[in-house]
Amino acid sequence: MPISLEPGSLSRRGALKLLGAAAVGAAAGAGAYGYMYERYRLQVAREILPVSGLPDSLVGFRIGLLTDLHRSRVVPHELCDAAVSLLMRERPDLIVLGGDYVTWGDRAFVDAAADALAPLTAPHGVFAVLGNHDDDRHMPAALERRGFAVLKDARTRIDVRAESLELAGIRFWTRQTADIARVLNGAKGTTLLLAHDPRRLHEAAALDVSLVLSGHTHGGQIVLPGLGAIAATGFPVVAGVARRESTTLFVSRGVGTVYLPVRLNCPPEVNVLTLAKLGSI
Repeated sequence: MPISLEPGSLSRRGALKLLGAAAVGAAAGAGAYGYMYERYRLQVAREILPVSGLPDSLVGFRIGLLTDLHRSRVVPHELCDAAVSLLMRERPDLIVLGGDYVTWGDRAFVDAAADALAPLTAPHGVFAVLGNHDDDRHMPAALERRGFAVLKDARTRIDVRAESLELAGIRFWTRQTADIARVLNGAKGTTLLLAHDPRRLHEAAALDVSLVLSGHTHGGQIVLPGLGAIAATGFPVVAGVARRESTTLFVSRGVGTVYLPVRLNCPPEVNVLTLAKLGSI
């Protein structure tokens, strides 16, 4: 039979206990959802990126971005494989990998991460940078064995419809403007900087870099209503697009998880980024 409460029959202490129990239950339910479901709710996020001074020949150029795989015992091969398959279905012109292929440099998963990425291919190549969880020897070697170019404070140039696109990549610990300037020395025209950490927007803008692609934040991984991404502060943006002066930044939520194998209001993603002239969208 239904329970009836007379007015005033619930004490203040009892009400607080009920509210506390409800909060704990809600948190437990959200955590279970984030662990069992949302961290696997992988999606393709498509974005049109405005780029200052973009030449006509690069308008519509499509870049696939895959970052923060974090292959580990709690980030399975199936999730990584699904991310690669989703991106390949999009057939981007160029693919870039944003770092953190494993967690805490765990060598047990270096080859597993590289194997998961091995099917990636694009007309203008696949280029990678390293994140703060990647070692400087084994991870880049594994990627290079799969045919990927790893840019460790290095720059290259690709030709797109008779136009050059400068492509530079920096290590996570390369932070000083002068050090990044040395990597960019001699670059002309549209320049794309791959930097795992989106906080490099400040230095990139000072150097008049056209576009920066980053990861690292996981979009906050756990985003609370009314509070936002409380674990990812101090960044220009935790996910999506930001601008500083003439530089555009895009930050991906990435694929894997770290610290806690949970995502909440922040599903994993691979990205397809289409270049457009600034002011045309």
